[in-house]
Amino acid sequence: MEKPVTRISVRNLVEFILRSGDLDSRRGTMDKEAMLKGSRLHRKLQKQMDGDYRAEVALKRESSYEDLSIQVEGRADGIFTEEETTWIDEIKGIYGNVEKLEQPVAVHKAQAMCYGYIVAMEENLSSIGIQMTYANLDTEEIKRFREVFSIEDLSDWYQKLLDEYHKWLSYSLKWKKERNESLQNLEFPFPYREGQRKMVGSVYHSISAGRQIFIQAPTGVGKTMSTIFPAVRAVGEGKGETIFYLTAKTITRTVAEEAFAVLQEKGMKYKVVTITAKDKLCFMEETKCNPAHCPYAKGHFDRVNDAVYELWTSSHVYDRQTILGQAEKRQVCPFEMCLDLALWVDAVICDYNYVFDPTVHLKRFFGEGVGGDYIFLIDEAHNLVERGREMYSAAICKEDAVLARQKMKDKAPKLYRFLGKLNHQLKELQEECETYRILPGTGTITMMALKIQGEFDMFLEEHKDAELEDEVRQFYFDVRNFLNIAELVDENYVVYAENGADGRFRLKLFCVNPAANLGEYLKKGRSAVFFSATLLPMSYYRKLLSCRADDYGIYVESPFSQEKRCILNACDVSTLYTRRSYEEYRRIAEYIAKTVWQKKGNYMVFFPSYKMLEEVYRIFDEEFSVNWVRCICQNSSMKESEREEFLEEFEHNQDSLVAFCIMGGIFSEGIDLMGEKLIGAIMVGTGLPQLGNEREILRSFYSEKGENGFDYAYRYPGMNKVLQAAGRVIRTREDKGVILLLDERFRQREYSSLFPVEWNDRKTCTLSNVEEQLKRFWEMAK
Repeated sequence: MEKPVTRISVRNLVEFILRSGDLDSRRGTMDKEAMLKGSRLHRKLQKQMDGDYRAEVALKRESSYEDLSIQVEGRADGIFTEEETTWIDEIKGIYGNVEKLEQPVAVHKAQAMCYGYIVAMEENLSSIGIQMTYANLDTEEIKRFREVFSIEDLSDWYQKLLDEYHKWLSYSLKWKKERNESLQNLEFPFPYREGQRKMVGSVYHSISAGRQIFIQAPTGVGKTMSTIFPAVRAVGEGKGETIFYLTAKTITRTVAEEAFAVLQEKGMKYKVVTITAKDKLCFMEETKCNPAHCPYAKGHFDRVNDAVYELWTSSHVYDRQTILGQAEKRQVCPFEMCLDLALWVDAVICDYNYVFDPTVHLKRFFGEGVGGDYIFLIDEAHNLVERGREMYSAAICKEDAVLARQKMKDKAPKLYRFLGKLNHQLKELQEECETYRILPGTGTITMMALKIQGEFDMFLEEHKDAELEDEVRQFYFDVRNFLNIAELVDENYVVYAENGADGRFRLKLFCVNPAANLGEYLKKGRSAVFFSATLLPMSYYRKLLSCRADDYGIYVESPFSQEKRCILNACDVSTLYTRRSYEEYRRIAEYIAKTVWQKKGNYMVFFPSYKMLEEVYRIFDEEFSVNWVRCICQNSSMKESEREEFLEEFEHNQDSLVAFCIMGGIFSEGIDLMGEKLIGAIMVGTGLPQLGNEREILRSFYSEKGENGFDYAYRYPGMNKVLQAAGRVIRTREDKGVILLLDERFRQREYSSLFPVEWNDRKTCTLSNVEEQLKRFWEMAK
């Protein structure tokens, strides 16, 4: 049989195998502007060379092993002959004083040595010269290092380099064979619920065809397993490679981990890593990757490859505790080790931003020119609309520029002057702006931001050990992000300036429709599955999440009996701003009391704001509390441990529990409280977002596009929160529960048309008859 061939670039090879030294976040990565400068300088230096200098020479060499072949390829900056010696020229543009360089950077030199070996073997040379050319990107000052290598030394060095890489490829090849064999007879691990078989088949066919699919499936249908199972079967048949299970919330990542675990118990062999946020993995009190303060950053790259290889080859599941344990043992940064490990596994469970965010996406998978046979399973896909808007928007704040300027005054005079000019530009904009003002573009501010970033980069290059103060570092990142997003601005953006409610003035690049930007990342993979219990109306989500015209869309009906749940819509209460008063809040509190009094159990009440939550809770506590009903309240600054304690209250409660929560908050989606743990959900209001500048910008933007602007800005996002919160009640066939909608607006066609089909049995109620209707339901549901 023909051996598989793995292709790798010279740069990626040496940067993977030969990386060494400290992990240091103080050193920024080279931005696009610097890369363009570097390319221009490369061409300029190449043109200046005399004689037989050949620029940008494509090179490749294939090396054969027993199980596979490795093809190393790249492009030498220059090859020339001098005094009968052939030389490889490797050009590197840097900021900072090149005269201070005492020797070439190790991985730069290794790149040139690889090119040297390939050329020497092709031309049958006994020796070859390596020239490292370092040039300052601004002054164009040059410093060169030269060294001649014998072919024997280069051959020995190159073979050791390739052997080390082959070790990784060889294990990967054996593992994938073992993995695929385990998938051949894998069956769905449970009896199919109604709708699940349709979902599994649709996902499998979409992946096979390399297409995208949108799936509206009710809560409790088993969406996680119904997407993961067909995806792994497709991988086993060569119809995909890495699965990315993408979520918006930590709790849904746990559900995905459990689904993979169930399949592994059934015999599936699959390596799965969960990427946890850096601040949650960091061993240190303060998350700063600075070798002067963090022992795990000091020498991280000297140890990380061994740490990854050991973990990868010795286990299959890499959750938070596994990652932390290995990082502690090997004394490396757990977060960076986790990202490195992700390259070698079969499935990655992570937040949306590791795929889609232009600043923090996994460059190993989604960098420029990088792609693969990826399968994207996008859980709770309705969340990706707002998250996408956040990821592809950026702002510069005048007050932050002033603060950064003050702190850099004595450290970087030129940067201080540029920041002063930026402040002046923003001040002129502010004088013409009352609340907010839509602009045709950013004017000259982008050019000034470019200059500021260049000065920041030069300062960091010349002061490698300097540690910027937190506010300055954050402003530096804000400027970089602003410039990156500025390159994306098109018809899907609105540029505006505003005097914010927080008293700060900002210029913002607001991505109103993230579909095109999301699509650039989705194109790097094979197939995408968007699924949620609330993707209605589907046309809205398809317009905001995809630009493809050939997307599938399916509606999976609920497998649960309507007789086991009661949906009531109160027609004598409203949360309209004009109606909000003590009388209305008392009516809401009384509805809650009458619902809870009908049957002992646990209930969740969802409010549109903390202010309303507090008002209604106070009235409920003062006028309707009884000794067998206990109340708990969500607050705006809950830590992870407090969230867990909040949910634990539903596990062992003997009496009735009423949890006052926020609609669209952490407890309104992605949590499973099955059976008696939750028997009722009360939705207070239609969930409409609060009035604000961006909501009004969205309304105007979509009205101008011929859509209903109010729907896009307010109604659709609001009703999504309502339906998500309502979905907490019925999770299994055995569950019984009540859904109470407290707002007369739910009866209007504009709102009722957004309810799922299975809600067609909902009834209206009033404060005078709600108890009677609930009593009748609970008697019939016994």
